[in-house]
Amino acid sequence: MIRIVKMTFEEEHVQAFQDLFETIKSKIRAREGCEHLRLLQDKDMPTIFFTYSIWQAPENLDSYRHSALFIDTWKTVKPWFASKAKAWSVAEISEA
Repeated sequence: MIRIVKMTFEEEHVQAFQDLFETIKSKIRAREGCEHLRLLQDKDMPTIFFTYSIWQAPENLDSYRHSALFIDTWKTVKPWFASKAKAWSVAEISEA
């Protein structure tokens, strides 16, 4: 299962978010069922970021989303948002 999350930050919090992500990315990748994790930044609007992750099963993502790591991280970054985060769970239907 692929999970894409779009986050738009206030400009003054962009660096803090990037620094935080650097400290937690290995912990997220180490979660059971996490097969892939990337952080992407919009080329034209540098306050917009996307996380792109691949999970073995929806249960693995749910377990992560209920973990202390996720809850603590979300509490930290949520006040930094310029707008509400958006998330999609998608299935790959064709590989290039």
